[in-house]
Amino acid sequence: MNGRATDPRATAASEAGAGADVDADAGTGRAAILRAARRAFAFRPYAEVTLRGIAADAGVSASLIVKHFSTKERLFNTVADFGPAADQLFAAPLGELGRHLVLTLVRSRREQQGDPLLRVVFALGNDDERALLRERFDEQITQRLAGLLTGRDRTLRAELIAGQLLGLGAVQSLYRSGAGGRTTPEGIADLYAPAVQRLIDG
Repeated sequence: MNGRATDPRATAASEAGAGADVDADAGTGRAAILRAARRAFAFRPYAEVTLRGIAADAGVSASLIVKHFSTKERLFNTVADFGPAADQLFAAPLGELGRHLVLTLVRSRREQQGDPLLRVVFALGNDDERALLRERFDEQITQRLAGLLTGRDRTLRAELIAGQLLGLGAVQSLYRSGAGGRTTPEGIADLYAPAVQRLIDG
């Protein structure tokens, strides 16, 4: 096993890259391409990422990536889209949203081997195209959530909720073989969701 495979950052990036590709046909290789691209763009500067490298990681040919996405730019724009994740995360009434958010994240990780949000963490602190990941996350996750909330300090509360969700993803990655991995999604939601819901309720 090489050093990168044992690097916790690489492991977490891999898990973050898995994401939710519920609409992708796995038989076409598209889902594998997106998973590999999420890892690549989150973990390395845009200029260093190549379609050939993504293809090798995904176990497909570079020509298949071109068939599905045409260019690296279009592939990156697809990776930088948090809209589908937001649609799943926010598909519940406000009074039940905290529990729904936690259950959705935990089940996504277990059923699809990835977190739909965590890749934004690896885009921090870099002034290249990865800034678009942060901008899209703010627009499609944080600001969209703020628009759903009522009462005072909606943007601040939305930012804090986003932090709680990213923290949950990070903890699941860090302790993937720990107590959390042996607890049902419902059990985790029983403990974690009330704190999220308090911020939703304001």
